[in-house]
Amino acid sequence: MILKKTDKKTLVKQFSRHEKDTGSAEVQIAVMSQRIAHLTEHFTQFKKDNNSKRGLMRLIGRRKRLMRYLERTNPENYKALMKKLGLKKTTAAVEAETEK
Repeated sequence: MILKKTDKKTLVKQFSRHEKDTGSAEVQIAVMSQRIAHLTEHFTQFKKDNNSKRGLMRLIGRRKRLMRYLERTNPENYKALMKKLGLKKTTAAVEAETEK
């Protein structure tokens, strides 16, 4: 599902680092999270839409990689973003982190 322009602009304004920032990891993660939320709602009504489920899985994977990148490069921004979006680490990620 595609976000409306106004929704995307408000997300960009809320999560951008500076005035003309549209491509930072924080902004991309916020936009992806919004799209994931829309797709999740879509699946409550259309349970057998397997093509969109594949797209959702790809989107989740892309967001996960961006979040790992942000955590590695800028941990403070990562923690702030996680709190703002209301996301939390998966148990697998926490276990992998403790093994290191």
